[in-house]
Amino acid sequence: MIKKELRIFFTALMFYTRIPCPKWVDHSASYLNQSTRYFPLIGWIVGLLCFAVYYGVSCLFPADISVIISMVTGIFVTGAFHEDGFADVCDGFGGGWTKQKILDIMKDSRVGAFGVIGLILLFLLKFTLLLHIAQNGNIAPATLLALFIAAHSLSRLAAISIVFTHQYARESDSSKIKPVAEKYTWKEISGAFFFGLAPLIYLALYHYQIMYALIPVFIFRFLLARYFDKWIGGYTGDCLGATQQVGEIVFYLSVIGIWKFI
Repeated sequence: MIKKELRIFFTALMFYTRIPCPKWVDHSASYLNQSTRYFPLIGWIVGLLCFAVYYGVSCLFPADISVIISMVTGIFVTGAFHEDGFADVCDGFGGGWTKQKILDIMKDSRVGAFGVIGLILLFLLKFTLLLHIAQNGNIAPATLLALFIAAHSLSRLAAISIVFTHQYARESDSSKIKPVAEKYTWKEISGAFFFGLAPLIYLALYHYQIMYALIPVFIFRFLLARYFDKWIGGYTGDCLGATQQVGEIVFYLSVIGIWKFI
């Protein structure tokens, strides 16, 4: 039982990051489907690494440089998996007017003007928000660590929860995300919500107001899922990546807004 869960976890780690995994972990559609329960847990790892790099670099360099290197770390660890999805969604929904055209554009490996503009604005906004949070003199390192982890875990929960409520839009089985969309059980749902909400609940033990960040994150999740469903009749892997990136941004915005009342 434990070995199977480890295999499922490492399958998630292998699929969603560039972190080396044991040689006995191979690609399995069945395990990939079950790995949705650990997708928010991957956020713990990415958030921890981003914070560790930020904290270490900040001992030598200013906060703005530390934030940029921290962002580079997140992109390197995930292989720009979610950022690529965000760019594809910007291109697809920005340039396509029919379901098939949108899906074809998102499948194209080339990045268009909408994708480039979207990524520039995304990175600029993320950098500004993280810098604002990092320069808050009242925040303890442990709290900042929890915020980093919560941002990555909650945004991944918002993304993967779309799998539980909406249909996969592509008819082809060629997509890498297709096995994730096939089926799920209560284990996947409960695991995703546990790992997605645990860091936020930890923060709420000290500042209960932080729980209010759930509201805007899931409002945007609802609006994005509804928008995807309207235009393409469901979601794709790119849509999940875009939702994760938007959810992360919305979380940072929410935290800054909530601080005004703490």
